[in-house]
Amino acid sequence: MPHCNKKMLSFFLTTKCNLCCRYCYNAKERNAIKEKTLSVEIAKAGIDWYFAKNDSRHIRFYGPGEPTQEFERLKEITEYAKSHSNRGEKVTVEIQTNGVFTENIREWALDNLNIMWMSFDGMKDVQAFNRPLNPVYNSIFNNRTSADVLEDNVRWLISNKGNRTLMVGARVTITDMNIERQVEMVDYFYDLGIRYVWTNPLFYSVGKVPVCMDEQKKRDYHFDMDLYIDNYLKAYAYAKSKGVFWGSFLTINFDGESSFHCRCCTPLSAPHLTPDGYISACDMVVLGAEPYHMSSFIVGKWNNENNAFELYEDRIRNLNNRQSTKIEHCKNCPAKLHCGGYCLGETVNETGKLDGQNSIKCAAVRKLYKELGVCDPYPYLHP
Repeated sequence: MPHCNKKMLSFFLTTKCNLCCRYCYNAKERNAIKEKTLSVEIAKAGIDWYFAKNDSRHIRFYGPGEPTQEFERLKEITEYAKSHSNRGEKVTVEIQTNGVFTENIREWALDNLNIMWMSFDGMKDVQAFNRPLNPVYNSIFNNRTSADVLEDNVRWLISNKGNRTLMVGARVTITDMNIERQVEMVDYFYDLGIRYVWTNPLFYSVGKVPVCMDEQKKRDYHFDMDLYIDNYLKAYAYAKSKGVFWGSFLTINFDGESSFHCRCCTPLSAPHLTPDGYISACDMVVLGAEPYHMSSFIVGKWNNENNAFELYEDRIRNLNNRQSTKIEHCKNCPAKLHCGGYCLGETVNETGKLDGQNSIKCAAVRKLYKELGVCDPYPYLHP
């Protein structure tokens, strides 16, 4: 089904992180401020509000840092949701984590989470280089690399899950280091026991101005889209032969029709609570106080005076109106209902406009759609 049908309440739990990823899209933003963590009060109020307005009982933990860095708060929020008087027994829990956590955390995860997406760039040499451990945490993990810890946790979770309804999958950022090693990655993940993988082409980090106004950022960025597609298609076919799902962020809507690209265009069915008390519509906009050129994605905030959420109705309407059937450059595209105008977060970050066009990604989506066409429903939607 289209990605916008993934209805859930997301918690951007904390800015704390135990890795120093080389391509992190929000590192400068996080490092420029004092560490922040979502308050329990706002998180619980968000659950009350969301459960009252939506049928979905799916909750999700995400960045801007590493959610397990605030493990006690993660547990408290999960327990509150699952014990909620409004159908809390139906709650399912998802997390996107870097997978670098201690044994007590993985033991809790085994019994309390339903979907675990590991931010995981593949073979150990790639993972250790792209996603190095913050040296502050060396002693906690006995001087092992992030690759060592992550691999150990994945093997343990999969081998011990038994009959539990837990899926452990990988969300891979594709860079120059692994772009031509996608077939190799299929085997690597298969040997670990992972059967569901989503790959994402490297995208620009978020700064204070759109990428179109940042010449240095454009010079520093490199990604060969044609090379990615060629290797993706080989890996897709090979993975299918081994019973592995090999997805691409470029194809997230190939299993259904929608004029929306993703949940950011329908923010009230999939809101994200930020560490500083705002409601964001997009995973790329993780703090609300100073979103700069990404302000169109901040659709509300928590009001401490009246203990309620305030919604920015004009921004919500603008996002709801962003549909591929209404965008001029999408109207004649054969993939318009299986793309939805491409990722709005990336588009606004690069062009500064809600109706902007990411021409390289548009061409890539069309090429993949021509090769793959409409797919069967995805077992697990993109994180």
